[in-house]
Order: sequence, then structure tokens, then C-alpha cells
Amino acid sequence: MARIGSTELDVSRLCLGGNVFGWTADEATSFALLDAYADAGGNMIDSADVYMAGAEGNSGGESEEVLGRWMASRGNRDQMVIATKVGQLPGREGLSPETVAAAAEDSLRRLQTDYIDLYYAHVDDSSVPQQDSLAAFDALVRAGKVRHVAASNFATDRLTSALKISHEHDLARFVAVQPHYNLVEREYERDQAPTVEHHNLSCFPYFGLAKGFLTGKYRPDAAHVDTGAEQGAMGWARAKGARSYLAEDRGPRVLKVLDELAAAHSVSVSAVALAWLADQPSVTAPIASARTLDQLGEILPAAEVTLSQDELEALDSASR
Repeated sequence: MARIGSTELDVSRLCLGGNVFGWTADEATSFALLDAYADAGGNMIDSADVYMAGAEGNSGGESEEVLGRWMASRGNRDQMVIATKVGQLPGREGLSPETVAAAAEDSLRRLQTDYIDLYYAHVDDSSVPQQDSLAAFDALVRAGKVRHVAASNFATDRLTSALKISHEHDLARFVAVQPHYNLVEREYERDQAPTVEHHNLSCFPYFGLAKGFLTGKYRPDAAHVDTGAEQGAMGWARAKGARSYLAEDRGPRVLKVLDELAAAHSVSVSAVALAWLADQPSVTAPIASARTLDQLGEILPAAEVTLSQDELEALDSASR
């Protein structure tokens, strides 16, 4: 377990992504995935009000609804740490005080709970004065509807200014960030990580498996790769993004080291890639999702795998 920043919340070293619930994992499959994750000791689940608004037949909120029904049926709300987000759902875009307040009520209803553990601003909104948005988040914390607030996809200067405003005006401060970060996307280390570490924030990276590339599914010599057709337009886009890493020398280089370490530890390539990420300074837990129990079984060992310093350095070198 690991502590979220300066909060009282302890979470498992692997956060389960809820972006597949109600999309590529139907409700029965989602319940099975959540049961297996919890049985393995996992306790943190990441969702958003916009999941899965872009999927055919969905309008958004489906992930939260599935998660809410699961917790209600299992009676385990107090055992789970639930993160969700505001700012991108059609009709609830942006971070105006009115939107933040209304979106939180919608999420609470869908999640069938009276509090959210970690409430993210999903994206920055420069059209609204930061103090106004932060005051709206603070009001939710003071009302007991949100325990802590966080920032996803914020530029470092905007994160810094938000922390300064919260300090100066005694408002609830961001305790965590959610950036795009993995073995083949390392800009976070150079840009935002020093700020995150300085302010004792927690990092929960998304796309920890690089849209599937770090599962080892996409290979230079593969005659055929899954294009994501079964997932519709979003699946196609992710598959295209994953294949793009093959165009760089370091992509295959990283896969080669991952293969060696996966064999040495008797785990999947995915587990090694996530274990590397979990071991990075400021990272509390990487976020990864699974749409089948087999896929979940491949990522769960990431929370237990311990890579040696030599192994960490080998991956670091290969990914530069």
C-alpha cells in the first residue's frame, strides 16, 4: 500500500482504470473484473463522468454507474478509494463553479455514494479564474462530498499557480496529478515531476501501458496486429497510437528488455512495464485497465514485482 500525498488515504500499488466499464466490458464482465481486483487486494478505482461518452450508444457516466451498482451490490464502498473527474462530459464541460457543483452531484448519484475520495479536474479551464474553480472544489470538500481534489492534464505552470492560490486563500489544495506517463512517454519526468515531488503530491499516470504497446501485443515482425476494430473508433485510434511506437528505435528496444525481465520474473510484459512505472519517484500507483479476466491477470502482478536496480536501469536506458 502507498499513501496519497499528505492525505490519510492508503491505496494499492496498482489503480484499476474504469474506462472500459460499460464499453468493452459489459456490466457482468465489469463486476467480475472488480471482484477479482478487490480479491487480489486492490482498493483504488479511477473513473470519470465522461467515460464512455464517445462509445456508440453511450452518453457518458456509464463507468460511474457500473461502479456504483457494483459497490452497492457488494456493500464495500468504505473499503474502496474512488477517483472520478469533472470537466469533459458534454453538457458539463469546463470548471466553472456551477459546472463543478452540478457534475459532482451527478457523479455522486451515479456512484450511489455520498462522497468521492479523489475528485479530479479532468482538464484545465483557462476561461475560468483559477480561484473560482478552486473555491468550488473547496466547497465540496467542506460539505463532505469530496475528500480530496486533484489535477489531471494540467500544465506545470498552471498546477503551480493553483497550489499557490489554494495556499494563499486557505482552499483545498490538489493532492495528486494524473499525467500521460510510461516507459515510452517520459516528458513528465523532465517537466512536472520536480514540482510534484517538491509539493509532496502523488502521481497516478494514465496510459501506463502506452495504449497497449507495452503489453507486447504490437511487434515489428508481426504479420497481423489487433487494430482495435472490436472497440470502434476509439479502439482504432488507440491501436494506431500503439503502433506508432514501432517507428522509433527505442520502441522495439524497450520490448526486448521487457521480454527478458518478464521471463526472469515469470510475469507478463505488462506487469514489468507497470512495475517500472510504480517504482518511479512521485508515482503512487499507475492506472491500468483490463477488459477481460485474462488481461487483469496479466497486470495484477505489477503490484508485487520488485525490479532490481540493474533491471530498472536497463529499462531506463532502453527507453531513452
